[in-house]
Amino acid sequence: MELKVLQLDQLNDLIQVLIMDDYQLIGPKVKDGVISYDSIKSSSELPIGIIDHQSPGKYALQNIQSSRFFGYTVSPYSWKKYLYPPVQSLFKVNRNGKGISFEVTNDEPRYAFLGVRGCELNAIKIQDKIFLKGNYIDPNYKRRRELSMIIAVECFNTCETCFCDSVGSGPEIPDGADIVLTEIFEDGDHYFLARSETEKGQDIFNHLKLNDADDKHVLIKDAQLERVRTQLKRRVQTTGLKSNLMANPDHPRWDEVAERCLACSNCTMVCPTCFCMTVEDVNDLDGTTDRQMRWDSCFTSEFTYIHGGNTRESVKSRYRQWLTHKFASWQDQFDSLGCVGCGRCITWCPPGIDITEELEALSIPSNQYKKGE
Repeated sequence: MELKVLQLDQLNDLIQVLIMDDYQLIGPKVKDGVISYDSIKSSSELPIGIIDHQSPGKYALQNIQSSRFFGYTVSPYSWKKYLYPPVQSLFKVNRNGKGISFEVTNDEPRYAFLGVRGCELNAIKIQDKIFLKGNYIDPNYKRRRELSMIIAVECFNTCETCFCDSVGSGPEIPDGADIVLTEIFEDGDHYFLARSETEKGQDIFNHLKLNDADDKHVLIKDAQLERVRTQLKRRVQTTGLKSNLMANPDHPRWDEVAERCLACSNCTMVCPTCFCMTVEDVNDLDGTTDRQMRWDSCFTSEFTYIHGGNTRESVKSRYRQWLTHKFASWQDQFDSLGCVGCGRCITWCPPGIDITEELEALSIPSNQYKKGE
């Protein structure tokens, strides 16, 4: 699609067009000391001049007195919470004097997501495979996804925990969004490069008067993305990774990481691709039963409990299941990795376990591995 120039004052125009088109706009804003994805009404609510510092087990925001709108990397939250909410009501059963009735709610919001990063967009694509491409389609996810609009923003900055490039999910955004923005600050000139990727995106562009970008703009954009790529400190060697993990269930590193892991499930809760869930019935004294689907985690002891016992009693077995699924058996299920390199699991792990370090250690043959390597 043609590359356009979107001036700073037109960013708010874009937001207002989306709102007038009956979208519930969700974007980044500072809330409770973090970058949160929440409802916004204007560009003034965006995290202007804010960057984030992330490292194993650590997160902090800093105001650098900049006019940049999207200088941060990724939020602790992911867009998953809107497309695949933590708690979903599947149906309600009402009991009254006339008998029993069933109620199903299909009133899904029409979301527009502003600020989706490359890794996050790839996470949405992965969940599309899970919920839309198999034999069993999730109707609730399908409705939310069909109604949603994605305005992606290519990265300007990177954190210590990012490794998107080595798993093929960033920092550039080749496709998958309705609109793609790149924030440019060059020689005092501040603007966005924008392109529409779908008819929905073009419909929004038709309400804005955007000038065409030229070859210089393209060079600036490409140079910015290349700079971001060179700043990435962490990498994962994916060649041979699947066979290596599947062949080493008794590698000594599993015992080492299990000693550090708290089985707190933080990594799975912040992960934009994890989809483990459970179903519960919530009963009310008025005779109403609400059947709910809730996020769950393979790190909890109850997750694999069946009559007679738990199939994964140890923390070692749960960590091994999670990591092996993400980087090996996920490929058998969905023909891709289950990780997009956003680094959230590293940042929000209390003891600071780094999956890139774990994968590197597990690549060393068991008979050559020395504890602590």
